[in-house]
Parts: sequence; C-alpha cells; structure tokens
Amino acid sequence: MYIGDYLGRREIYSPDKLAIIDAGKSPEMRLTYKEWNHRVNRLANWLKSEAGVGYRDRVAILARDGIEHLDVFYACGKLGAIHTAFNWRLHWRELVSLIEDTKPKVLVYSGDFVDAVANIEKATRGTDAAIEHYVHIEGDGIPGSLHYETTLQSAPDTPVIYEALDKEDIACLLFTGGTTGLPKGAQISHRQIAWNVLNTVIHDLHHDDVYLCVFPLFHAGGLFAYISSQVVFGNTTILTRQFDPQQVLELIERQKVTVFAAVPTMYQMLTQTPNFEDADLSSLRFCTSGGAPLPVPLIEFYTEKKGIKFKQGFGMTEYGPGLFALPAEDVIRKAGSIGRPNFFIDVRVVDDDNKPLGPHQPGELVLKGPSGCSGYWNNPEASAEVIDEEGWFHTGDIVEYDEEWYFYVRDRKKDMFISGGENVYPVEIENVLYKHPAVHMCAVIGVPDEKWGEVGKALVVLKPGATATPEELLEHMRQYLARYKVPKSVEIVDSLPLSSMGKILKRELRKRYAK
Repeated sequence: MYIGDYLGRREIYSPDKLAIIDAGKSPEMRLTYKEWNHRVNRLANWLKSEAGVGYRDRVAILARDGIEHLDVFYACGKLGAIHTAFNWRLHWRELVSLIEDTKPKVLVYSGDFVDAVANIEKATRGTDAAIEHYVHIEGDGIPGSLHYETTLQSAPDTPVIYEALDKEDIACLLFTGGTTGLPKGAQISHRQIAWNVLNTVIHDLHHDDVYLCVFPLFHAGGLFAYISSQVVFGNTTILTRQFDPQQVLELIERQKVTVFAAVPTMYQMLTQTPNFEDADLSSLRFCTSGGAPLPVPLIEFYTEKKGIKFKQGFGMTEYGPGLFALPAEDVIRKAGSIGRPNFFIDVRVVDDDNKPLGPHQPGELVLKGPSGCSGYWNNPEASAEVIDEEGWFHTGDIVEYDEEWYFYVRDRKKDMFISGGENVYPVEIENVLYKHPAVHMCAVIGVPDEKWGEVGKALVVLKPGATATPEELLEHMRQYLARYKVPKSVEIVDSLPLSSMGKILKRELRKRYAK
C-alpha cells in the first residue's frame, strides 16, 4: 500500500532514526520510527479487533498535543478509517453537535477534558450518536473508560493495512472555525496530504531537519504544515503539550531545532520571556510565520538579536495547508507579502463577478490544484458555496499582487468594513500600528457609526513598561494612512482574545464592541 501506512513505509527506510520527541511528557518520550510504527500497529489492531473500526469509520480525539494525536491519525491510515480531531476550546454542547454529525466509534481524550466528556457521554447516551468506546490518556477517566497506554499494550503489534485504500479516500476531518453555525468538517484526503508534502519540501525542508511543533494538532497547521512532510522525509519532530514560550526557547537550544513555525503573537510573546536574551537559537535554519503578516520591527529585532531568518507562510485548512511562501531573502524587501504560490497551486484574484484582476487590484483569492480538500463532511451545500462552476475554490480572502507576482493579503471579506463608501482593510491599519515602538499586539475592527455607516476601532496591548496614549497612537496612524482609514477611536486593553493557534479572535471583539 503506497499511501495510508506512512509509518510502515518509513520504518523500512529508517527504522532507527529518531522520529518523535514528546516534550509534553515527563520524562520526555523519544521514539524511533520502528518503535513508533509498532506502537501505532498496536493501536490499529485494538481499534480493528476490539472497537470494530474499519474503512471510513471515525475515530475522534479531544486532547492536548501529544504523541496520542499522531498515533490515532496514523492508525486510522492503516485501517482506512477517518481521524476526527476536535477543538478542545469548544463548549461540550458544541462538541455534542459535532459528534452527532460525525458519529465516531471511539473517543480518545486528555484528562483535562474529563468533565466535558462526561457531559458528552450523558447527552449522547441511548442515541445513534452514542460513542461505543472511550479511552483516556491520563487520570481516571469517566466510568467505563479505558486507559490509553494499557490498551496499547493489550494489543499485538503485527502489521495492519487496508489494501483497497485509494488516494481520494478521506484521511481525516479538520473543523474550520467559522463565524456562525456549526464548524464545517473539511475532508482531507490522502491525495491532499501527499501534494501538500510535495509543495512543502520543494520550498522548505531538508533531510535531517528537526522541527518543533507548537500548533494544536486539531488544526491543519499542526497536523500537516510540517509534520506529515517530516514523516515522509524521515526527520525528527518535537511536540509540546501547549505553547510555553520559556519551554520553546529551551527546546530549540537543547534539541538543536532547525525549523520552527509560529504566528506573530507567539513571536511577540517569546521576546518577553525571561530566558530570551540568553537563549542560543543558532541551530535554526529559518523560522516561519503564518496567520498574519509579521511586523517588520519584529523581524528586525530577531535578526539583530538572534540572527534569525524568517519566512512568511500562508495557508488554510481546506487547501494545503501550505499555499504561499515568502523566502527569507525577500522578507524585508517584500515586507507584508505572503510571497508567491507554492509550486503546485494555481491562483487568481477575482472581482465580485468572478472576473480576473490585474496587479494592484484587490479582489478575492481563488485557488485550484491537487492539494484541495474534498468538500465538507455531510454538507454539500457549504461545499457548493465555495467551489464555482470552473472548479475554483473561493477563499474569502481579499488579496492583491504586484508586478513580480508577490501576493499581499489585504483582509478577510468579513473583516473588511465600508466607511463612507470606501473599503477599509484592518490589516493595513494594524501594520501601521505595529510600527509604533510601544505596541505589543493590536486589532482593528469596524463598529457602527451614524454618519459613516462604520468606522474603525483599534484595540491595543502595549509592551511591558511602555506607555502611549490613544491620541498619540491616532496621530501616529495619521502619518501613514489616508484620513478615512484612521480609526475613530483607540482603546488600550490588557489583552486580546486568542485562538488556540494564537490568532486574535476578531469575531469576539466585534461581538463585544459592535453595539
């Protein structure tokens, strides 16, 4: 089987190569590819023989980052089953809705979420969504739940494969955040995984790279941005339970990490960590930033202090996730750009009538290529809404490109607001705010206004020990922006709401302030 059993194939090529360091465990768990493959064989055998999991059955996980997430994913590949990763930030009632939609046979969960799982079990008991087997990673679990490591040891480690698996079969479901309604389950096929690996290694990876993952594994950025490529290459990946700035710096130095990826807020947080000044980050070949443009002052700070080379990345759950890459040599010259499309991605910028636009004309980014998802689980209407008659996937991102085919994200369609008839893109304003030396984090949203329809409001978190008044920040923006783009108000806040990926949750800010 040329797909699905990724670890089985990798054990043949490099059985004794260090595959995983789970730094969230105490002591750290270290596994070679042979050890890891045999461990996943045990899980696959148990899922098959004891839980009755087979082709297209769902196996769900609600857990902090750790080897268990990857165990479940690669065991599902051996069985032709579908790995179903739930966002642990969701309310248990929201999780019940997802369970009713996907109907997993097994739920693996962290001890952190035992109360939520107890509520899930009670709410689904006696229904067609009732989960047959619960498996807890640590702690005591709910009544009747099995202990994960004990369960593994009870099963044989003989090879398990599903020979009929096809490249179009679904490997996992990853749920998009969305702003309204139930999150949509993007169907990630084995074909999508393979093409994303190819796009990633063309631009980024070397043999023997060591990658430190701090993204949650229920996101495409965690599960696929680099990890799947690391496995295909036979490289070493380090996992953390969750993002801890001090631990991240210590791991980079101790484990000689060569590739690290994070979102801008995480890079900001690292600079405020007590061990930042003394941390030796010289092993890093490059760092990748995604999720939002990395402020140029922050790039310059890392370059001066640590000699770090940055790449800007851009991706999404439904496509890739690797879509665009900006190489390190262009990060200052093309500051704010997401770079050019990855090798096997076709892109267009279109207007509201789906007509292609030229350079410096903002429009919606649409995509085509083999690394796209297979629509949304049980939701053909949502799938039809984003894929047009010619097969282009509509992202909802407003972008433009320059004469050299470097792309710039201006905003999400939903984040853009119209003030006095003019389109205003918050990302452009935020980039200006980040130029102010006192600004640590910021977000700009549109709020209702009787005269202009909507006006901007900036929420700003200052750097520790720094001072700045709202009027000072407004004056700073006036030096760079057209008058209609300058927010009507600035509010200094202690913190901004962040997603599990470290992205600023603007939808929460809009709910809070759009009154």
